[in-house]
Amino acid sequence: MTVATKTARQAPLKVDPETDKLISQGAHFLGLTKKDLVAEAVRAYLEQRREDLRAGMVEALQVLDGSLKSDVMLLTGLTAEEIDAVGGIEE
Repeated sequence: MTVATKTARQAPLKVDPETDKLISQGAHFLGLTKKDLVAEAVRAYLEQRREDLRAGMVEALQVLDGSLKSDVMLLTGLTAEEIDAVGGIEE
């Protein structure tokens, strides 16, 4: 079987008990499975937040300039000045 024909492994989604109850009730009354309700809800939510997603991606791309310092900034949330204040990074 090639990589292209393999199906993705399903991953469990862990939510708090109150959210699980909402998902269960919503799925029941809408005639959906919990899996289908969550998938549809996530798609709708991300569609509504499309501009926020785009802004986040643009911000991340602006940080990444190919340098080690930019990688550290993105991974740690530190600014360039904060990294320099603790000794900096030798490229």
